[in-house]
Formats: sequence, structure tokens, C-alpha cells
Amino acid sequence: MKKVLSRMRSAVQEYNLIQENDKIGVGLSGGKDSMILLYALKLYQKFSPEKFELEAFTIDLGFEGFDTDTIKSFCDSIGVPFNLKKTQIKNIVFDVRKEKNPCSLCANMRRGAIHNALKEKGFNKLALAHHADDAIETLFLSMLYEGRINTFSPLTYLSRKELYVIRPFVFLSEYDIKGAVNKYNVPIVKNPCYVDKKTKREYVHNLLKGIYKEVPGSRDRLLTAIKNKDELNLWF
Repeated sequence: MKKVLSRMRSAVQEYNLIQENDKIGVGLSGGKDSMILLYALKLYQKFSPEKFELEAFTIDLGFEGFDTDTIKSFCDSIGVPFNLKKTQIKNIVFDVRKEKNPCSLCANMRRGAIHNALKEKGFNKLALAHHADDAIETLFLSMLYEGRINTFSPLTYLSRKELYVIRPFVFLSEYDIKGAVNKYNVPIVKNPCYVDKKTKREYVHNLLKGIYKEVPGSRDRLLTAIKNKDELNLWF
């Protein structure tokens, strides 16, 4: 975990993600990224110069077979309080609305559910496990499907909810995370969603894999472009 913790600490310090007496809730889906983020933040909590509270928040969308027991057991094993919010999001998106493109509505409802869950318990920060490769994918999704240049920020303030969203893994790659998950035997819960691995994001993920193979070093240069605000030469 040394590499994970080092890069996470760099992001925390560079973007001032954690402050004294923060109450941080980790959005815990059961996937590899969020599970290792929770583990890393729990380890970081032990030597962080800023004292903060840490709890896990899982949103149950209502899919059959979603293994919340494994998620809770992992939280118990590392000493992190676990919060489970049951919802009817699956029924609304797939059964009532019968959305042909369900991901957008589902994501909006899921965000609303976890924001409300944190606010109900008085938490001021939501930690999400988006990493550097997610940032590049989001940039390409925005350009290809929305006609705009945009990706997420390491730190975002949601004024309506009076809630900060932090992304401590922005300096980590998916490869780094997979390595840590395998090395420390972190349990992973399968995503029960019907459209898992059939999304626009999955298409862009595979598209970028091809680009990285054909153009060595392109991934690092894309990350540099995202951070280099002084070299944004566009038509405006």
C-alpha cells in the first residue's frame, strides 16, 4: 500500500482535500476502486496530521444478488462504521421508466441518495474513488458525446447540499489499484446491474486502451493536458 498511500497523500496535500475535524463518508459500491479507497483512508487516518472521522456509505439500488454482507464484513474487519441505504432506483429506472439509456438517470438518483445519506448523519465530505484513468475517460466521454471539454475535479463543492466531494485517488492509475487489491486480498463485490460492461464508458475505456497501445506515452500526456490550464488554446 506504500505507493497507493504516497500518491493519495500527495493529492490530499496538493488539493487540500482533508481538513481538521472533517467527517468523511466514502461512497462504497463494493467495486475494487471504492474498497481500496476505504482501506487506504483508514490507514491514512492513523498518521494524518488532520484528525477526521471516517464511515462507509453504500447505496443499494434494488438489484437482486447485491452482496452487501461482504461489504459490511470488510468494513467491520478494518474498523469502519458501515451505513446501508436501500432504494428503489432499479425499479424506477428499469421497470417504471423503462429507460433505453439508463445510466444518466441512475447516476443522478444514486448521487442524490448518497448526498442525502451523508447529510442526514452530519457529514461534510464525500470521498469517491475516481482515479486518473477515470479522469481521462470522462474527458473523452464529454468531448465525444456532449461536445464539451470537461472532466471531474479533485475537489468539488456542492452548494445546494453544503457538501464537498473529494477524489483522493486522482494521482493513481487503475493498474496501481488492481495491484493493491490483489496484494492485500481486498474483497470485491460483483456489480449486479444489467448494463454493466455495456456502457459508453466501457466503450471509451477500450478505445483508450487501443490508443495507449498505438501511441506510447499518450496516457501520461493526456493527464498532463488535463492539469495544464496555461496551455488551453481553443476557439474562444
